[in-house]
Amino acid sequence: MSWLDQVAWTEDGLVPVIAQEQGTGKILMFAWMNREALQLTHDTGHAVYYSRSRKKLWHKGEESGHTQIVHDIRLDCDNDVVLITVEQLGGIACHTGRHNCFFQQLQGDNWITVEPVIKDPKAIYHE
Repeated sequence: MSWLDQVAWTEDGLVPVIAQEQGTGKILMFAWMNREALQLTHDTGHAVYYSRSRKKLWHKGEESGHTQIVHDIRLDCDNDVVLITVEQLGGIACHTGRHNCFFQQLQGDNWITVEPVIKDPKAIYHE
């Protein structure tokens, strides 16, 4: 049995993935991988995800240049969530131009933005 066969894939062939920053332990982002993305991530040492909206592989940083070098790949106890430890090149993991995607904090009954934009997304993605 292949190591990929041990992953408990969803009905649509995906597995949720959490990207954690090496050194700080910060959770940078959440995404999905299919078998090909996980295999490519393993083989290349760079994070490759599956975009559900675009229905295609997404090499992290292919547009922005903010790639993720993978240092560790782990599978949780139920084999249904992958955790990758990454070095975030360029310091920006989120498409909003922030260091991480978890920049909204619940304060009382409101979501408050607590992380600054490092670089305007229009300058990153040339929209």
